[in-house]
Amino acid sequence: MTELSERRCRPCEGGVAAYTLAQAQQALRQLDGAWSLSADGRSLRREFAFRDFYRTMSFVNALAHIANIEDHHPDLEVGYNYCRVRYSTHAVGGLSENDFICAAKIDRLPLH
Repeated sequence: MTELSERRCRPCEGGVAAYTLAQAQQALRQLDGAWSLSADGRSLRREFAFRDFYRTMSFVNALAHIANIEDHHPDLEVGYNYCRVRYSTHAVGGLSENDFICAAKIDRLPLH
């Protein structure tokens, strides 16, 4: 099996089922332990902390680059020294493999 971070997102226009809670929990085990599922299992979340605004925005720009390459975009909440990332595949009303692929790619970013 190919590591999640080595996979590419596939276009998703709906018509497929969102991950079940069990599938989402299984996929979550392939990520850094800092990611978590929402209570209903329909979104994937993580908060990143930084020393200052410059480092926060550098991370956000790197994340945006990944999102554009993969054509799969998270919801972000950004402040002076933090970024909260939430993934959910809107076309399926929950989580898909694309969410976990992008999370794995973000986990590979340097966080200095």
